[in-house]
Amino acid sequence: MNFPQWTYQIPKTLQGSQILATLSSLSPTPSIHAITRRNLTTGSTHVKEIISEDTSTWSTSLKSIQPSPKAFISALGTTKSQAGSLEAQRAIDYDLNLSLARGAKESGINIYILISSAGISKTSPFPYSRMKAELEEAVKGVGFQYTVIVQPGKLVGTRNDSRPAEDVLTALAKGLGSMSKKWLADWWAQDVDVIGRAVVAAAIECAESKRKPGVWEIGQAEIIKLGRTDWKGVK
Repeated sequence: MNFPQWTYQIPKTLQGSQILATLSSLSPTPSIHAITRRNLTTGSTHVKEIISEDTSTWSTSLKSIQPSPKAFISALGTTKSQAGSLEAQRAIDYDLNLSLARGAKESGINIYILISSAGISKTSPFPYSRMKAELEEAVKGVGFQYTVIVQPGKLVGTRNDSRPAEDVLTALAKGLGSMSKKWLADWWAQDVDVIGRAVVAAAIECAESKRKPGVWEIGQAEIIKLGRTDWKGVK
């Protein structure tokens, strides 16, 4: 197939890097625009980086991409400890994500994919869960032809930063997965490479009009189906 041109907000994170790797592995490789704070050093001629430390310029920079990309993927997110406060975290996880979604819509992008999280709720006692749920509701209202919300559980992979509590859960998920051929872990944790493939598979289904327009929420079971069970690679 002729892959659409992609725009991708890619942080240098565990999940962000894996989605970029999956996109870059497609044959033929699509044109990818990556919006980022710093050089990604991918070495790929197919990745065109839009680099700016000033995140307030990111949404308007989408309009400079011609022709307008078909799809926008956001894996943007941080933690309270990395941001320094809950307010600073919200400025990135909610405000910047929503600004980028609106900028993508204004730029004529039809497919929007947000990497969110499983088990979130606007009535949760936890601020992070409420914030994620509020963001999902907000981007659904932007009005894309296709709005895809990917809701993984615990991310299983090797991080560059240290998160001791998460490292314990990651080790548990890996151990249970290896003992049970994945089924003991699948319902609450997914490998980042599986999530990355599921994201790309979902985008391609939308680009090929294999899905009805509207909102598509992809939970953990469907992530496994798209990213592992049904994934054969795309040639």
